[in-house]
Amino acid sequence: MFFDDWEGLWRTAIVGTLAYVALVLILRVSGKRTLSKLNAFDFVVTVALGSTLATILLDSRTALAEGVLALALLIFLQFAITWLSARSSGFQALVKAEPSLLFHRGRFLHGALRAERVTEVEILAALRSQGVADLSDVEAVVLETDGTLSAVKGEGASLRNVRTLSSPTA
Repeated sequence: MFFDDWEGLWRTAIVGTLAYVALVLILRVSGKRTLSKLNAFDFVVTVALGSTLATILLDSRTALAEGVLALALLIFLQFAITWLSARSSGFQALVKAEPSLLFHRGRFLHGALRAERVTEVEILAALRSQGVADLSDVEAVVLETDGTLSAVKGEGASLRNVRTLSSPTA
């Protein structure tokens, strides 16, 4: 239960080190965008890379070359999706969500809150974490594409490209 043999420990140490080095090198070549958290696809790739690395480390049936190929494949697919998104508005619309307006000029937009499954309490907590003590200081609260809540402070702040699920005047 606590120890099988030295071979397993040596395999984990050697393969783990080599897999880690390979992952770092592949990530450096692929650029900063690969591990950003801008949308759901980015999150999926980050989780998948962690899971793949764990499999390489702990599953003796997975060869190092297969594992490194799997890591490279995931990073290549992420690169391809982001490359296509940057060049095709149709593809971008297919794979990326739009930000949603949840609070506007002193009013919670209840239709948007329900659609996005966010509560007023969660918005208030996010505002406190951003140093906002008074709702009157906030022009709007936006649920960003990465799932974070952003406060837009001040009168007349720009809210272009934010999807409104419920009219601010409703």
